[in-house]
Amino acid sequence: MTVLDNRALNRATLARQLLLDRADLPAVDAVAHLCGLQAQEPQEPFTGLWSRLTAFDPASLSELLTSRALVRTHLMRRTVHLVTATDVLAWRARHDAMLRQRVLGVYRDDLKGVDLDELARDARELMADGEPRTAAEIVRELAPRWPGPGARPLGEVVVAALVPMAQAPPRGLWRTKGGVRNVALASWLGRPVDPPAPEGADPVGRAMVRRYLAAFGPAATADLRAWSGLAGLPGAVAAVRGELVSFRDERGRELLDLPDAPRPDPGTPAPVRFLPAFDNAILGYQERGRIIDDAHRGLSVAGERVVLVDGRTAATWTVAEGVVGVAPLRHLSRADRAEVAEEGGRLASFLSDGGSDRVRVASSPH
Repeated sequence: MTVLDNRALNRATLARQLLLDRADLPAVDAVAHLCGLQAQEPQEPFTGLWSRLTAFDPASLSELLTSRALVRTHLMRRTVHLVTATDVLAWRARHDAMLRQRVLGVYRDDLKGVDLDELARDARELMADGEPRTAAEIVRELAPRWPGPGARPLGEVVVAALVPMAQAPPRGLWRTKGGVRNVALASWLGRPVDPPAPEGADPVGRAMVRRYLAAFGPAATADLRAWSGLAGLPGAVAAVRGELVSFRDERGRELLDLPDAPRPDPGTPAPVRFLPAFDNAILGYQERGRIIDDAHRGLSVAGERVVLVDGRTAATWTVAEGVVGVAPLRHLSRADRAEVAEEGGRLASFLSDGGSDRVRVASSPH
C-alpha cells in the first residue's frame, strides 16, 4: 500500500481546502465544498474565505446569511458552524444524539431526572412562532415548568441540542456586532429538518463520508470522527469503502480517499496563507501533523490565528488599528518574510476596506 508522507498529505490538504490555489467560486459553493466553516468567532469566516477565494466580497457572505442560504448553527462537535441551508436540513438529525451526549457530558448532574424529550416538546412549542430569542429569554419562558436544571444548563441543552436552531443576523454579518439570538430552523428555513433515516439505512452518513474526503482527504476514520464528533460512522464508511482508495501515513494508519480527488506532487509550491481562528484545515483532523507541528498543536484550540509558510504553521497573527502583526514561531528566511509581508499587506487592506496595508513582522520567533 502506498505510503503518503506528511508533505504529500500537506499538499493534498491545501488543495482540498482551497489553500494551494485560490478558487474562483461563489462563497456559498465554497462553504458547501468545505462542509461548513467553524464560526463561533463571528468574523473569522470572512478571513477564511478571503484566503481561499479569488474575488471574495464580504458583503456577499452577509447577504447569504440574511437571505438564509447560509446559517450559523451548532453542528459538528457541538461547535457553531457556518453551513448551507441545504446541508443543515440534511445533516442535523444525524447529529442529534451526539449533540445531546456532549451537553450531557458537561451538565449530566444538572439535567439528572429531566425528561429531555418532554423538555424538547415544550421548547419547540415556544420557538414555533419564529421569533428570535436569546438563551436568557428562552430560559425565562421555560424555567417556571423546568426549574431544576438552572439557567445555564437549561439554556445550553435547549439551544445546542434539543431544538434545531439558527443564530439569526445580525450575528455573523460583516463588521456587525450582535449577540446570539436563536430561532428555530424550521421557522427560519420554512421547513423542518430532514427526519432520521430508517434503521439500518444511513444515506446521510455515506454522503458525509464522501463530502469529508473531498474537502479533507486522504484521511483516517479517526480524522473523520474528530471532525464530525460522530462515533457512529463505521457503517457509513463500510458502505462506501468499495468506492474508495487506500493509503498509509508514516505512522501506519490507513487513509481513505476518493479515487479522483487531487493529490498534488509534494514538491508543489505552497503560497503564504493567513488562517482565521479555529480553521478547518487544522481542526478537521485527529492527527494534525500534516499542517502544524506537535509543539504548536495547542494553538489550534486556543483560538490563535496562524500563518502558513510552505504549507505549515510558521507564525501567529493579530490585527489592531489596521496593522497586521505577525509573530514567527520559527526562523523565517528573507524570502519567506517578504512573502508574509506581501500577503499580510493584502489582508490588512481587506480588513480595512483599503484603508491600510501595514504589516509588522517580528524579528525573532516568540
